[in-house]
Amino acid sequence: MRITRDPDRKSLGKPKFKYVGNMHGDETVSRQVLVYLVEYLLTKYGEEERITELVNSTDIYIMPSMNPDGFEKSTEGDCSGDHGGRNNANNKDLNRSFPDQFDKATVDPANIPEVMAVMRWIQEKKFVLSGNLHGGTVVASYPFDDSASHNQEGHYSPSADDGLFRHLALVYSQNHPVMKTGKPHCPDMPEETFKDGITNGAAWYDVPGGMQDYNYIHGNCLEITMELSCCKYPFASELQREWDLNKESLLAYIEQVHIGVRGYVKDAVSGAVPSNVSIVVAGVRHNLTTGEYGDYYRLLLPGTYNITAVAPGYISVTVSSVEVSEGKAKELNFTLTPVVSEAAGSSTTVATTSVQSISHPDSSTTSSSGSTQTQVVTSVSPTSHQLANQPQEFRHHNYADMELFLRKYSSEFPSITHLYSIGQSVEKRELYVMVISDNPVTHEHGEPEFKYVANMHGNEVVGRELMLNLIEYLCRNYGTDPEVTELVNNTRIHIMPSMNPDGYEVAEEGDTNGYKGRNNTNNFDLNRNFPDQFANITEPRQPETKAAMKWLKSIPFVLSANLHGGSLVVNYPFDDDKDGNSYYSKSPDDEVFQQVSRAYSQENPLMHQGHPCEDLYPNDYFKDGITNGAQWYSVPGGMQDWNYINTNCFEVTIELSCVKYPLAKDLPKYWDQNRRSLLQFIHQVHTGVKGTVSDMWDGRRIPNATISVEKINHKITTAQTGDYWRLLVPGTYTITASAHGYKPVTIYATVSKDRVEVVDFRLTSVRSEGNRHSSSGPRPTQNPSEKEFQSLIKELSVGQGLDELVKNTATESNFRYRPSKEMSAFLRGLTLNFPHITYLHSLGQSVEYRTIWALEISNKPGESEPSKPNIRFVAGIHGNAPVGTELLLEFAAFLCINYGKNPAITKLINETRIFIVPSVNPDGREQAVEKQCKSTQGLTNARGKDLDTDFFGNASQRLVDPQPETRAMMNFIQSHRFTLSVALDGGALVATYPYDKPVQTVDNEGTLKYLATVYASNHPKMHLGNTECSNNGQSNIPDGVMRAAERQSHLGSMKDFNMDFGHCPEITVYTGCCLFPPAEQLATLWTENKKSLLSMLVEIHKGVRGIVRDKSGKPVVGAIVILNGGVRLFTVEGGYFHALLAPGTHNIEAVAEGYQRQRQKVVVSSFEAATSIIIEFDMDNNIFGLPREFVVASAAATMTALVVTACIIWCVCAAKSNRQKDGFHRLRQHRDDYDDEVRLTSMGSKKSLLAHEFQDESESDEETLYANKI
Repeated sequence: MRITRDPDRKSLGKPKFKYVGNMHGDETVSRQVLVYLVEYLLTKYGEEERITELVNSTDIYIMPSMNPDGFEKSTEGDCSGDHGGRNNANNKDLNRSFPDQFDKATVDPANIPEVMAVMRWIQEKKFVLSGNLHGGTVVASYPFDDSASHNQEGHYSPSADDGLFRHLALVYSQNHPVMKTGKPHCPDMPEETFKDGITNGAAWYDVPGGMQDYNYIHGNCLEITMELSCCKYPFASELQREWDLNKESLLAYIEQVHIGVRGYVKDAVSGAVPSNVSIVVAGVRHNLTTGEYGDYYRLLLPGTYNITAVAPGYISVTVSSVEVSEGKAKELNFTLTPVVSEAAGSSTTVATTSVQSISHPDSSTTSSSGSTQTQVVTSVSPTSHQLANQPQEFRHHNYADMELFLRKYSSEFPSITHLYSIGQSVEKRELYVMVISDNPVTHEHGEPEFKYVANMHGNEVVGRELMLNLIEYLCRNYGTDPEVTELVNNTRIHIMPSMNPDGYEVAEEGDTNGYKGRNNTNNFDLNRNFPDQFANITEPRQPETKAAMKWLKSIPFVLSANLHGGSLVVNYPFDDDKDGNSYYSKSPDDEVFQQVSRAYSQENPLMHQGHPCEDLYPNDYFKDGITNGAQWYSVPGGMQDWNYINTNCFEVTIELSCVKYPLAKDLPKYWDQNRRSLLQFIHQVHTGVKGTVSDMWDGRRIPNATISVEKINHKITTAQTGDYWRLLVPGTYTITASAHGYKPVTIYATVSKDRVEVVDFRLTSVRSEGNRHSSSGPRPTQNPSEKEFQSLIKELSVGQGLDELVKNTATESNFRYRPSKEMSAFLRGLTLNFPHITYLHSLGQSVEYRTIWALEISNKPGESEPSKPNIRFVAGIHGNAPVGTELLLEFAAFLCINYGKNPAITKLINETRIFIVPSVNPDGREQAVEKQCKSTQGLTNARGKDLDTDFFGNASQRLVDPQPETRAMMNFIQSHRFTLSVALDGGALVATYPYDKPVQTVDNEGTLKYLATVYASNHPKMHLGNTECSNNGQSNIPDGVMRAAERQSHLGSMKDFNMDFGHCPEITVYTGCCLFPPAEQLATLWTENKKSLLSMLVEIHKGVRGIVRDKSGKPVVGAIVILNGGVRLFTVEGGYFHALLAPGTHNIEAVAEGYQRQRQKVVVSSFEAATSIIIEFDMDNNIFGLPREFVVASAAATMTALVVTACIIWCVCAAKSNRQKDGFHRLRQHRDDYDDEVRLTSMGSKKSLLAHEFQDESESDEETLYANKI
C-alpha cells in the first residue's frame, strides 16, 4: 500500500520509506500491526498535524505480507513455530535467500518468486529507509547480519554506517515500552537480554542471505529488522496490545527518513539530470546514487561532513564542512559541469569555501551549492536548430530504425504528437501510429479524424517512407508554414507507416514487381483478409487485420488513404461486386470518391496523366489518374470497402510507384511527386457538411445519432460527443438526423466547393413531447436526489461518460486464479472491510460440500428494498471456464473500493441491489487445469453433470432430483425478483440472449438482443463480431451478439429457467476463446470487460418502472404487468415493478383480479433513466362482460322469482302435510272402537286395514312410527 499525498503521481522531492511484514509466514504480529498502521495513517490524515505532515512529505510503502503462502499454512496460537508456515510454498526461508556479500551460495530463482519480486522492487524504487518486521522475541537488529567467518553467534559485524544504524535501531526500541528494557522475557529463552533493546545482527546469530543487508549493499536503502513479540502467532485477542506497544515506534522510525542531507544534482549546461550520480561522504565507505529526477537522500547523524557528487563525464564537485543538525535534513544541491577538455572522462575535485541552502526543486531557478571552484570550465552552448522546410534525410527505415524515428519525433514535438500502437504483428512487432494535431491525445469535438495507412503489403515501401517524410515535414513546419499550421490545428491526423512490419523485414530493395514480403508472416494477404459484403472470406483473420478493425471502430475517422505500390493511380470503392467480375462497381457515394481521388491525383505530376507505368504495363490507362477498384480488378476482402461499409470512414487506395521497393537514392523524387498530393488529400476532410446533434431541451450531445442524405443510400453516425462529418460534393441536399427516442429533424443544406458547411441538429425527445401532452393519469413526483441520479444515468450513457468513469476509477489489481478456499476468504474479506455495503449469502453447497456464495453489494445489504432494481452477476457454471469468476471477484472489489470515493459508483450502489455469484460450480473449478483452452476437464460438477442442462423448465423434463448446485441457484432465482442477470462463461467472444432451447419466436426478442448488444458494444473486441475461435466454428457474428440457441441449442439452461420461472432476462457473455487462459491474461481481460460490466449497472436503471395501486393509493401486490402483449412480470411488495425494454415505444398493460385492465404507452430512450409511471386500478364494474347494474338487477329479479316459487311450493306441501296429520289424529281417537275388529282380522295386515280405511298409499315417517308402536 502506497500512502502519500497524490499517490498517483511521481513523488518528486519525497524520500521513499517502506515497511515489510510477515516475511516468515508464521510470524504474524507484523502483518496485522502494519494493517493497523495503514488504517491509522489514513484515518488520522487531515486530523492530526503530525500524521498529515508525515504523509505529505514522505512516500510510504507498506507491505503487510511478503509470504502470504506461509501465512495460510500457519496456525493461530502457535508461539514457537512448531506447526509450519515459516517458509514459502517451496519450503524456502525467504530471509536466507537474498544475495549475500560473504556467502556466494545461490538459490534457484524459480523457488523464491517472493524474493525476486522484492529485489526488483528495491532496485526500482530506491528506498531510503526500511523496516523488516519479524516475531519470536522483542529487539531491533541492525546490519550486518552475518560475517565472513560465519560464526554462529557473538561476532559483531559492523557496517560502514554502524553508528547510524545503532541510532535508527534505538529510535524504534526506545519508543517501545517492552523493547527498551532489553528484557523480552520470552518463555523459550527467559534469560535472553539485549542492551537498550537493540543488537547487531551477526552478534546475535549469523544470518546469511538476509534482506536487510541486501537493502544496504545493493539498494541505496538502510534497513533494520524488528522482532515484535515473543509469540510468533498469538491469538487475535492480543493484537490490540501489540498495536499499542508498537504504534509510537512505527511512527518515530518513519520520521527518521528525513534526517541528514538531501538535494538534487543537475547538468550545468542543459539542466538535464545526469543518471546515477554517486554521493560520497568522506570517511564513510558507503556511497549511494541519485534517483530518477536527480534527487538523493543521505541519512547522517549530526556532525560536519565533506560531501562529493561524482558522475562519469562530469567534473566532480565537493562541498566541504557541511553541518548536519538534528531534525530535518539539510538541503544541498549540486550542479555538475560536463568535461569538454582533452582530459574528457577525468574528474576534478573542486574545493569549496562555503555552504548555503539552495532553492526548492519546484523553484524555477537552480544554482550550485555556493561553491567557489578552483577550476573554471568553459562550456559550449548548443546551437539552435533551424527548422527545415523539407525532409533532409532519405533512406529505407527497417523496423528498429522506424521505431527510433517515431520515438524521436514524439519526444521532440510532444505538444503536437502522440505515438501509440494499435496492436502487434504476428512476430510481435508494434503497429505504430503517430498522431499529429494541436490536441493529439484525445478527440476534439468538431475536429475531424483523418488517417494514412501504408506498407500493408510489406514489399510496397514507398508509402512507408513517405509517411515518415510527412511526419517530419508537419512537425518541423508547424508554426511557421501557414498551411501546415492550419491542417495540424484543425485536423487530428493519424499516420501508420507500416501495417505489415513483418513482411517489410523480408522484402528486398530493388524488387520491381515481386511478391517476397507482400504477405504477413502467416503468408496471408492483408488486403484480402477483411470481411467482405459480396464474398465469404474464409481465411483466418490475421492479428494485423483484427488490430486494424478494432482501431477503425474505436475512432470516428472521416477520410483515409491506404498507400500501396506497383502502379500510379487512386483506386476508389467498390473493390469487388457480387459476381466477382471486373466491371464498374459503384458505391452510393461514387461522386464523393471521385472528387477526393482527383484531389490527390491532380497534384501528382505523373499520376493525373493516366499512363502510369508504360515500361511495365503499356496498356494501362486511368482517366485523370483514378479508377473504380472493381473495374480495374476485383479485390474481395479489401480494407477500403470494409471502412466504408462498417464505419463512417471514406477510404481510397493510392498506388504510389511503379516499382514496389525502389532504391533508396530514388526516394527524394517520390517525396517531390507526392508532397502536394498528401497535403491536398488531407484538406478534403474539410469538405461537405459537419455539425453537432444535441437534445433540444437540455443541450446534451447525442451519440450514435444517424445522419442520412436523401437519395444517397449510406448513413453515418455521430461520434461519442455528438459531432459528425459527412463528405459531399457541391450541391443542395436534404439531410435528416434521427436517434432512438427522438423525433427526426430534416434540414436543407447547400454544399460549396473547398469548404465545409456547418449544419447542427437539435432533436426533441419523444418522451418529453409525450409528457407535455399527457392528458390524464397521475405522474410520479421526483425529489432532487432522483433528478440528480437520472442526470447521472444520462451522463454515463452519452459521450465519454462511461469511459471517464472507467478512467477515473482505476484500482491496483493483482490477478491470479483463486481456488475455492481462497475465493471464500476473499469474499469474507470484502464483508469484513466493507461491512456497511456488503452481505454474504450462502446459497447452498456443492456435491463436495463447497459453499456457493452470493455477495450482495448495496447501501442497505440484507434488507428488502422493492423499489430498487436487483441485478445478478453470475459465473463459473462451467468449472473449466474460470475467467468469469476472477472478473466478478475483481468487479466486487472494484465497487467496494470506489464506494464513497467515486460519486458515480457510490450513487449506483446506493440505488441498486447487486448480487455477485462468482462460482456456481466450485467442484468443477477445482478439477480444471490452467492454460487448457479447449479441455472439458472441470466442465461438469463432481457427479459429471453439466449444470447448464440441469435447470428444469421449458421443454426440459425433471425426471430426477436436481443437483445441489442447481437447486441452490433455482431457489435463489425464485426468491429474489431480479431485473437482469448477466452470466459470464468462456470459449467464445460473443454475447448471447435467450433462449438456449430451440424456439421459433421469442417474446420481447428486441429487448433481449438490445441488452446483449449493450454489453458487446462496450467491449473493445466483441462488438467487431470476429471471434476467430477455432473451437466453436463461429465467426463474423454481427455486432458480437446472437441468440443462444443459434450458438449451441440445449435444454435445461439457467438462462431459460430465469426467463420462465424468474421472469428475468439473462444474457450470457463469453469472455474469450480460451476457456482457461494463463493468469497473465486476466489483467487484459479485466480491462476489456470493465466498461461492459459497468454498462450493465447503468442499463439496469433504464426501461420502465412504476407502481400499481388502486384509487385509494393502496399498492396492488401480485398484479400482472404485460409488456407489448407478451412478456409478463409481477408487482412486488409496495406494488413496484421494473422492466427493461429496448429503446422505442412500448405498450404496458396491468391486470389484477377485481380490477379493470389498465393500459399505457411509454417511450424508452437508450440514454435516459427509466420512465416512471403510476398505474391506478378502478374496481371492475363488469361481471361476465356485462355492466354491473344490469347483472345485479337481473340477479335480484331472479332471486325474487325463486323466493316466490319456493313460497308456493312450501304452501302446497304444508297443506298436504296437514291432511295427513288429521287422518292420524282420527285413527288414534277411535282406536278403542276398532280393537275387536283388529283382533278378529289378526291374520290380515294392520296396514291393509288402515289403507282401506283412509285410501292413503304413502308411507310417511309419522305413519311408520305409529305402526311400530302398535
